[in-house]
Amino acid sequence: QVQLVESGGGSVQAGGSLKLSCEFSGYIFSSCAMGWYRQAPGKERELIATISSDGTTSYEDSVKGRFTMSQDNAKNKVYLQMDRLKIEDTAVYICAAEDYKIHGYCDYAYWGQGTQVTVSA
Repeated sequence: QVQLVESGGGSVQAGGSLKLSCEFSGYIFSSCAMGWYRQAPGKERELIATISSDGTTSYEDSVKGRFTMSQDNAKNKVYLQMDRLKIEDTAVYICAAEDYKIHGYCDYAYWGQGTQVTVSA
């Protein structure tokens, strides 16, 4: 029943910007966090940004200062604003949500289908 649907991916030049959106349904964003993963070909999926329902954010070092996560509670959406993009940012970006109902503590339990971001020179 929980659905996370990403949008906004595409191809941009290095140094450019892109804003990803994630609309969720069947999910109550409250006690647990939401986040963005990315996965490049041949590499493991990595969590790059998280946001709590109160707006508190955290970022992986490689994107800190360039990416900003935000939320619009009224629209059931979270966003990832990506600025000063680098070629190495090329990956599939995946929206994810934690849930405490699975194991009794917050852990990522739901993922979207992913959206491709390609950064060229």
